Amino acid sequence: MELVEGTLEGGPLFLVGMKITPDNRIFIDIDGDNGVTIDDCIALSRTVENSLNRDEEDFELNVSSAGADSPLKMPRQYVRHIGRSLSVTTNEGEKAEGTLTAADENGITLKSAGSKKKTSEELHYAYSEIKTAHVIIKF
Repeated sequence: MELVEGTLEGGPLFLVGMKITPDNRIFIDIDGDNGVTIDDCIALSRTVENSLNRDEEDFELNVSSAGADSPLKMPRQYVRHIGRSLSVTTNEGEKAEGTLTAADENGITLKSAGSKKKTSEELHYAYSEIKTAHVIIKF
């Protein structure tokens, strides 16, 4: 993890998640302020692979971007998606949908869609209150 974070530090890419299984399969999920390309994944994979010694321990390495349907986990991911529609579930089970209008180090603001029976409203959530948040993909 230190190797990956050190490699990505200060750049547009950041670590979202990492998992190492008992059979030495390493899964690294990254995201970026401007998205992630296949070349970004290849470059990080090469850096990690060149820093580990297969003679000491065999491993399988998988580097991928956080997918479009993956939940948002890091504050930087929320900032990247300002202006898009989100679906949020709180730790208490409350569900909300709306346009992400703001995100900072403390939390997010959603503007819910209005209807004939209900006016739109601003909803504020601290990151600690959010169980899951997904970008709503529209076609």
